[in-house]
This record gives sequence, structure tokens and C-alpha cells, in this order.
Amino acid sequence: MAALSKSIPHNCYEIGHTWHPSCGVSFVQITRGALEESLKIYAPLYLIAAILRKRKLDYYLHKLLPEILQSASFLTANGALYMAFFCILRRILGKFYSWSPGFGAALPASYVAILIERKSRRGLLTIYMANLATETLFRMGVARGTITTLRNGEVLLFCITAAMYMFFFRFIVGKEEIPTHSYSPEAAYAKVEQKTEKHEEKPRRMNIIALIRKLVDSVCKHGPRHRCCKHYEDNCISYCIKGFIRMFSVGYLIQCCLRIPSAFRHLFTQPSRLFSLFYNKENFQLGAFLGSFVSIYKGTSCFLRWVRNLDDELHAIIAGFLAGVSMMFYKSTTISMYLASKLVETMYFKGIEAGKVPYFPHADTIIYSISTAICFQAAVMEVQTLRPSYWKFLLRLTKGKFAVMNRKVLDVFGTGASKHFKDFIPRLDPRYTTVTPELPIEFS
Repeated sequence: MAALSKSIPHNCYEIGHTWHPSCGVSFVQITRGALEESLKIYAPLYLIAAILRKRKLDYYLHKLLPEILQSASFLTANGALYMAFFCILRRILGKFYSWSPGFGAALPASYVAILIERKSRRGLLTIYMANLATETLFRMGVARGTITTLRNGEVLLFCITAAMYMFFFRFIVGKEEIPTHSYSPEAAYAKVEQKTEKHEEKPRRMNIIALIRKLVDSVCKHGPRHRCCKHYEDNCISYCIKGFIRMFSVGYLIQCCLRIPSAFRHLFTQPSRLFSLFYNKENFQLGAFLGSFVSIYKGTSCFLRWVRNLDDELHAIIAGFLAGVSMMFYKSTTISMYLASKLVETMYFKGIEAGKVPYFPHADTIIYSISTAICFQAAVMEVQTLRPSYWKFLLRLTKGKFAVMNRKVLDVFGTGASKHFKDFIPRLDPRYTTVTPELPIEFS
């Protein structure tokens, strides 16, 4: 581990903005690039969200543009202020320490930036960055040998998280799994039977979904249903099968939609890639993950009702844990960590409502700042421990300038800063350096 007291005498040009010796010019360039990318990110994002939410004309005329600009300003400030505090901190300290080019510069920059963003979005951003920072710290621990990885650890974490989630909430698998004991299941079932008979009198147009439903009904027509089960229109077998089909379709379509931009970019140069849009392994993996999660949960819940002859919230813990095994189809540390972080947040707010946990004002801004600073520390000192997708995002936000830091000099801190940049040596002007460059370049 890098010693906190160890330092290097290089200036900010030699370490950070190696592409230009001026702090002011570098700041302007980072700001300009970050603003451009931020607008490219948030403009279509907010527009699509507005269309999906069926916003009225007044929103498009008066609120859409301000919201885009506010979020773009937040993201721009996060990148630009990091560059500013990077230089300011170097001038104050007179040298660089292991924590100053990453954590030290990013902490105040992130705090100021998050205050620009709308309050309604701060919580979501905080959860995302806290999840990312936790994952980064875990990878740092593994790299240092202080943490031992557990085989299929992400699956086990997901099982535990799913068990807790399903105990507190049952919104993922449907309202049929929410136990309510205020009325008789038999009476409610009789009402549904009457409603079904009325609907059968009306002619219905057959479509693909109706045909699939009819097929499933015919297969499971004579299946059993326990009196405590709330899925009155289906028996237990068809209930699980329909749940699998529905969520498998959702997962398959999600992956297809995610691959559409990439497929259409190569539509004319590589038309064959269009077929991969529908016949891709990941499409079926995500579908199998979501489908099996729901069907295992529902199947286990029904089984426990049959065995114990009652409906109990405790069933959700067992069913949720077993359903978590479905992640074997689609292993994702990101999903497991995010849901675990979200669970902690939810339990914290539930504790506040119950008066058992103290409320900390501005906790979201503080957590966001610290989490972002941890990720920037990794991006500077040990990028190998950072989630690849976030590293690509930082490169996009800074127009690739995050990759041209002089990490060879930072290797002295013992974190392997230049591990993925071994062939890169910045072209520094000796007139603006405090230490003779490793490979001096003649400037005219």
C-alpha cells in the first residue's frame, strides 16, 4: 500500500495536464469537452424520458431545456472542477502525495458539482456512485491480498439481497405474492370465477399473446391451486410458467434494445450483424435470469403454502434466496452490488420513518462526494481496480485526456499506476518542468 507521507516534487503539468503547460488553458479545454459530452448524454436521455412519460407541451416549452442544462452543468462541473482542484491542491501543498491527485482533488470538486444537480436526482446518483466505490474498494482489497474472493460470490450476495428484498417488498413478482389476511381466499376466488364467466361471453380477437396464453392454459388446465394462493385465475403450475415466459420475454427484449444502436451502425458495412441482434447469447442469458428468478420465487412460494397450509411473509425469505440462484445464468457483480446498496438505503430510510435511525442532513451529497473521490483515486493511481465502463465514461467526458496523465511517475507510490499505460510517456516541454523528463523532447 502506498505510504500517505511519501511525496514527489513534480508540478501539475508534469503529472496531470501533460498536453498543455498552462493550468488555465487545460481547465478551459476540459470544461469545453465535458460540456459537449454532457449535452450529448443528457439531451437524448431527457427527451426520451419525457416522451415515455407522456409529458405535456408545457414541459417541453418551459422545463425540458432547463433540466438538460442543469444536469449537463453538474456533470461538466464534476470534470472541470477536478482539473481546477488538481492544480490548486498542488500549489497549496507544493508537491504531490499518493492521495492528492485523485481523492484530494475529486472530493471538493464532486461536492460542489452535486449541489448544482437537481435534488430529485441526487439520491439516484449517490446510490450509483456508492455502489461503484464499494466495488472499487473491494477490487483494491483483492489486488492487495487483504480480501479473498469467493467463488460465485456475486451470486451469493444476490441470493441474500433477494431474500431481504422479497421479505420487505414483493413488487417484482407481482401483487399476487403480497399476503393479505383480511378476506377469504375462497370468496375472492368465487368473484374471479364470476368475472371470468362474464368475460368469456364477449368475443375476443386472438393474437400471438392470446394463443400462447391459451396453450399454457391447456397444458396446465387441471393443475392444482392452494386455497391460500392469490393467483385466482391460474393454478400453481401455470402461474409459474406464465411468470417465466413473461419475464424471459422482458429480459430478451431489453438485451435486443441495448444492441440496436451497435447493430444499425454496421447495417450497411456488415449486414450479417443484424442477425446477432436477435440470436445473441446474452439475450437468452438475461431472459433466463429474469424468467427463472420469477418462476423459482413463485414456485417456491406456492410449494411452501402447500406444505405449511398457510401464507406467511417468512416464505419470501426462503423463496427469494432460492430465486437468487438464477443469477448463475447472468452473473453480474454490478447488479448484485447495486441491489445490495439500494437495500441498505431502503432499510436506512425505513429506520428513519420508524424513528430508530438518526437522520443526517446532506448525507446524499457527502456520500456522493466521498464515493466519487474514491473512484477518481482509482482512476489515477490504479485504474485496473475501476469498473471498465466507468473508465470509458471518464475518457469520454475528458475527450481521452484522463489517459494521458504521467502515471509512470506515480508508480513510486506502489499502486501500479502505469500498469495499463506502460508504453505511454508524455511529451513534456522541459522549460515548464521541475524534474527532467524521462525522454526530453526538443521544442522549436
